Amino acid sequence: MHSLRTPRLLLRPWRDEDLPAYAALNADPEVMRHFPALLTREQSDAQAARIRAKLDAQGWGLWAVEVQGGAPFIGFVGLADPGFEASFMPAIEVGWRLARSAWGQGYASEAASAALAFGFEQLDLASIVSFTVPANVRSRAVMTRIGMHDTGLRFEHPRVPEGSALREHVLYRIDRIDAG
Repeated sequence: MHSLRTPRLLLRPWRDEDLPAYAALNADPEVMRHFPALLTREQSDAQAARIRAKLDAQGWGLWAVEVQGGAPFIGFVGLADPGFEASFMPAIEVGWRLARSAWGQGYASEAASAALAFGFEQLDLASIVSFTVPANVRSRAVMTRIGMHDTGLRFEHPRVPEGSALREHVLYRIDRIDAG
């Protein structure tokens, strides 16, 4: 199984001891502001189990992120198959969810850049997408910093309930030829 290192971070397989910190960030209203609901401990553990199983099966996916010489777990960053039907599918997305204490330090951009490089160099992907709700300016800024561009495509996320203000998403993309 692959692990990725950046100057400050280790993207690694998940450990059982990551689960309480993951549950805490999934229960943080600010972290989950752009998601339909907070997750209970049971929902968070079940999601982590699915993420771990995919990472184990593929050798890549949504890695646990730790700060080298610092916090042992600040969230996840990595690559995933969104697993739903949309006009831009099939595609692999780069995504992240970090604890609020890790915000504003460049960790998301640093880790996501490593995940993009892995996708292009190791998986030989032609392009990688990312998406979020239009109001998620922090994630959109990360997408721009890592070289992605707003495609202009807006879509209704099929896993968000109809009528939810969070259903509309924006799509960002980066092609291997444009990645530096």
